[in-house]
Amino acid sequence: MHWRRVAAASVLVAGLGIGSAQGQLHPKPGRGPIITRLDARFDLLVPPGTRLGKIVDDHGWAEGPVWVRDGGYLLFSDVVKNAIYRWKDGEGERVLLPRSGYAGARPFAGREPGSNGLAIDPQGRLVFCQHGERRIVRREADGRLTVLADRYRGRRLNTPNDLVFATNGDLYFTDPPFGLPASYADPGKELPYQGVYRLAPDGALTLLTSELNGPNGIAFSPDERTLYVSNADPKRLVWMAYPVKADGSLGSGRVFYDGTATLAGRPGTADGLKVDTRGNLFAVGPGGVYVFAPDATLLGWLDFGGNVGNVAWGEDGSTLFVAANAAVYRVRLTTAGAGFGAPRVTSRAETRPPK
Repeated sequence: MHWRRVAAASVLVAGLGIGSAQGQLHPKPGRGPIITRLDARFDLLVPPGTRLGKIVDDHGWAEGPVWVRDGGYLLFSDVVKNAIYRWKDGEGERVLLPRSGYAGARPFAGREPGSNGLAIDPQGRLVFCQHGERRIVRREADGRLTVLADRYRGRRLNTPNDLVFATNGDLYFTDPPFGLPASYADPGKELPYQGVYRLAPDGALTLLTSELNGPNGIAFSPDERTLYVSNADPKRLVWMAYPVKADGSLGSGRVFYDGTATLAGRPGTADGLKVDTRGNLFAVGPGGVYVFAPDATLLGWLDFGGNVGNVAWGEDGSTLFVAANAAVYRVRLTTAGAGFGAPRVTSRAETRPPK
């Protein structure tokens, strides 16, 4: 396709950090995120004048944000610093859980020992992916961690990356090797593939597909009839759509959007994604957050100029939080995240950047 910038609006973000373990977020000093519109439908989701505000900075690699409705705060991982952080408007951030992904006595050999994707289960408990420990765990009310999945058919998982709950309690997650010290070539890698799995409430773990080399972000359509999975592989940078069968298994996947050629050369890869109430995808890809209509039309994108990790809906459902390299941003939109109900109506004044 031919890239065409339509009414691209510069976005005010102060004090942009440029250094991290993942490379520079903004190579040019003073450059902030830019909103690029490619389709008129984009304005119904991200209205003209929309601006992003940075809420935290100076992290190693921010990832896996999730909004906790019972308490009204955001949680996110720092995969490099090996901690889960809690942020609340008016209070700022603090460490919720140190050693969130690796608690071994020896120093971790790789760059990313910490937790990655975070989710809240139907009972309101935090469930998350641990890179260093190579497993999915649940945090109980007393702070104990319960291991939910760490092996498949006797072999250790690679490094679970992202996860999503179905309304019936089934947990779906991706398992690439990106958290292993040597990634695909790591001598400790026990599985010969990278999988997408379903963990039933009774503990049964099922491999749903192993066709992707780098399964990463994962999310359901609003009706849960489709499971979207991103593939973080520059040789096949695609977002896949899988029909979900009545028993929770997946049918044959189809390529929802192929960015192998169109997005080549941009920093970053296909990563976390979320869906709104209308079925639009807000998907992290090279350089930013891409907005796709349900028919796979690319409507526009939030251009961060560098690596981005994941996104999450929060507050009343119309706020999108973006974990982008060393920082986390928030932006008010005129749509709402799947599961939050009807989109809110945003006044023009509310497109100002959050403080």
